Amino acid sequence: MKEKVIEILTEVRPDIDLSGEVKFIDDGELESLDVVALVGELNDEFDINISVKHLIPENFNSVDAIVKLIESLQE
Repeated sequence: MKEKVIEILTEVRPDIDLSGEVKFIDDGELESLDVVALVGELNDEFDINISVKHLIPENFNSVDAIVKLIESLQE
């Protein structure tokens, strides 16, 4: 799953820093339109529904945070 999330992230933002030290939202790597595109791709790929209540920085600041969000929505 983590590899697929990374693939989707790099499709949405080919220039994103995936070093693990950058917080995507807090450090400005992902902007609001990027998040909208990312949510659409994640919803389609993983057959989930990321709603407005899930759109908080903590859920999108890292690959691990995104994976955790997906896992929680698949339960």
